Amino acid sequence: MFIIRFIKHALFVVIVTSGNGCATLPDVTEVIDNTPAAQKPRRIVTSKELLSPQKSRELMAKLKRSVAPTDILERHTAVVESVTESPLTKGNKVALLADGKATYAAMFTAIKKAKDHINIESYIFEDDETGRAFADLLLQKQREGVQVRIIYDGMGSINTPAVFFQRLRDGGIQIVEFNPINPLHSREGWELAHRDHRKILIVDGTVAIIGGINISKVYSSNPLKRKQSKNTPVHWRDTDIQIEGPAVAEFQKLFLDSWRKQKGPVLAERAYFPQLKERGNALVRVVGSTPGETNRIPFIVYVSAITFAEHSIHLTNSYFIPDEQVITALSDAARRGVDVKIILPGITDSRLAFYAQRHYYADLLKSGVKVYEHGTSLLHAKTATIDKVWSTVGSTNMDLLSLLTNDEVNAIILNREFAAEMENMFARDLVNSKQIMRDDWDNRPLLPRLQEWFVSLFSRWL
Repeated sequence: MFIIRFIKHALFVVIVTSGNGCATLPDVTEVIDNTPAAQKPRRIVTSKELLSPQKSRELMAKLKRSVAPTDILERHTAVVESVTESPLTKGNKVALLADGKATYAAMFTAIKKAKDHINIESYIFEDDETGRAFADLLLQKQREGVQVRIIYDGMGSINTPAVFFQRLRDGGIQIVEFNPINPLHSREGWELAHRDHRKILIVDGTVAIIGGINISKVYSSNPLKRKQSKNTPVHWRDTDIQIEGPAVAEFQKLFLDSWRKQKGPVLAERAYFPQLKERGNALVRVVGSTPGETNRIPFIVYVSAITFAEHSIHLTNSYFIPDEQVITALSDAARRGVDVKIILPGITDSRLAFYAQRHYYADLLKSGVKVYEHGTSLLHAKTATIDKVWSTVGSTNMDLLSLLTNDEVNAIILNREFAAEMENMFARDLVNSKQIMRDDWDNRPLLPRLQEWFVSLFSRWL
């Protein structure tokens, strides 16, 4: 039965992803080698201007003095700047939203305060109690004169009935379906594999909330209650952040770019880019990606950050089917004495992805990487903290669908205080996770080994 289900799945994804051809990820070692270690000072943008080279050096030097010596602040940052035009922005306030309850509360608060516009981009927008609560509030704000726009993904929201979105349209909300499943509804070349996996909320161009949380009741259920029936889903454990400050403009650019590419209704005059004041002390870079880019920025960000880590790598990821470069970077880091810990799902919504992730455990454990499986919730977060100063939160999974074919977005945060919050969250997740021990793993039964090996042959399409 397992093999039959798998073959059906494999045939479907091969058809869906056939448009990707022989797309491959970039060689990050080559990118690093082509980035001079003594590159010009970091390009840092404030709310008003581009900082001078001298002030940029002073700012980075101050940050470096706040933590143990690490190449993550200089060499990694230089590599990222070599592949993206998105600037490092100064003066941001970043609040960690460590689960659905906190995220939805922050979203509702921000939406209620909206005066000009609300832009939402979400892979999934469900017609359930959570989705309807959002819909009611958004319709209310539209009636108040706030222009609401929504981009939802055609595949991610495939189970949401058309009447749900029609009600929003009838209320004046502008809506775009990203790459509709029906090719007759496509606004340009039909690419079923190209999905919008981003989750972004922007209010009045001053507040942005991003991360891995879709609009669905699965993030609102009790985190300690296991699934009892199909009507009581297991809690999904995820992470978002709220950002105020200059970085918000970079998220706005991504949303408006997606809106135009998907040929959404003509944008009315609104204050999309108000003058943004500095609200905190975090340096933030917004990292977005779309298929067709040869650099695939989130992939380069992850691999180079791991490569330059000197003390600790604490990674949480929901669909861990990594490229060989990721495995090599993590293994090399562990061998040079870096504390590498990875928390992965122990409860899953995809048995195939679960088998695939476990295929990589043996090599990681052998090199000294500590692997944990989260056991009290369905882990859906995509976060990392390195050397207690570099953090990332976003939508990017460690699988080829995310890294090669999806529109994704992550925020990179350079800030010691925020990294400490991330470390505390990671420690809490460790308490609810079981460590995979190498001896036990090496002596596990034959059947799961065969399942993991077989599924790994098709990992490109999972």
